[in-house]
Amino acid sequence: MLVFIDESGDPGFQTKSGSSPIFVVALVIFNDYLEAEKTSIAIKELRRKLKVDDRFEFKFNKCDQRFKKAFFNAVLGFNYKIRAIIFDKDFIYSPRLRSYKEDFYSHAIMQVLKHNQGEIRNAKLKFDKRGEKEIRDKLRVYLSRSLNNKKGKIFKDLKFEDSRQNTLIQLSDMVAGCIAADYQGKDKKWLKLLKENRRVDDIWLFK
Repeated sequence: MLVFIDESGDPGFQTKSGSSPIFVVALVIFNDYLEAEKTSIAIKELRRKLKVDDRFEFKFNKCDQRFKKAFFNAVLGFNYKIRAIIFDKDFIYSPRLRSYKEDFYSHAIMQVLKHNQGEIRNAKLKFDKRGEKEIRDKLRVYLSRSLNNKKGKIFKDLKFEDSRQNTLIQLSDMVAGCIAADYQGKDKKWLKLLKENRRVDDIWLFK
């Protein structure tokens, strides 16, 4: 099992000074390595069709409507599932989570992995590489402990990769972005498209 993880928004709580009002973590789950590879190739081929550089990175908040339409149409036919969590920051009251961005980020990841309804087991987790190595190591330790991973066996490997080189992390960014846009009433058609094609397992509004 391969799980690609990315987010939309930022984990800060200074919403009056530029922080996003919501934070979304999205998981794109593949049960088959070959299916993941086929999806990745489809995204790479899409770059050629759109006549962009092979290093072009698909990011929801930077793509125009034409690129979004082309992207989602390119990936709809593959077998993967989406699970996500939405945090509306107005409903987060913990002083620690509101004060420490990395703690909130780690907590958000833990929550969406923990409440997976038995769908995630022995997975290889792939994150966008972010922050210093020390921060990434802390996340690994935190998830192992908080998920009781030795017993629960939710994941067997956790790696951080450059999203510019990993098209499936880009897929999780596009998914997280469309979920955030839907929740905020900005652009609902892309999530609707994913739901109509039965790609969405669960989207949980955390309260």
